Amino acid sequence: MSASVVVSILFSGLVTGGLARLAIPGPDPMPLWLTISIGLAGSIAGTVLGQALTGSDAISGVLGFVIALALVAAYRKYVQHRPVFGAGALAFPERGIGVEQQRERLKSLGIDPNALRPDPKQLERTRLEAALQELHRAGILDDEELAAKQARLRDE
Repeated sequence: MSASVVVSILFSGLVTGGLARLAIPGPDPMPLWLTISIGLAGSIAGTVLGQALTGSDAISGVLGFVIALALVAAYRKYVQHRPVFGAGALAFPERGIGVEQQRERLKSLGIDPNALRPDPKQLERTRLEAALQELHRAGILDDEELAAKQARLRDE
């Protein structure tokens, strides 16, 4: 196997693993080798499953990505012990491979990793503001009603 083939395979694993990490909300500090491993494992499993299901490679890319997503979610749930979705998923993790090093780097820059956790009340306000804007666009709320409800949201 030539060096260019190995580099191509590793790059493919990096892209698949990186996209899987980006698709799930919240920070996932992990070493580069783990991202590549997740992408390669997903790609290999997707190819095997695609061959078994269809006899061709037609869906192996999609299956590989879906399996990589599942691996990132499993890593977050079982290694980092934090939720995959919701407000808790947006918090900086406290455990996992490479997390302590990332926490130390942030602290050396004067950033408290625990302060990166979004405020649940602010998240709820943002969601409610978006819902009010949608109701206004749909014509259910007029300008005055929208302004009154926005003012009430700010006061709470």
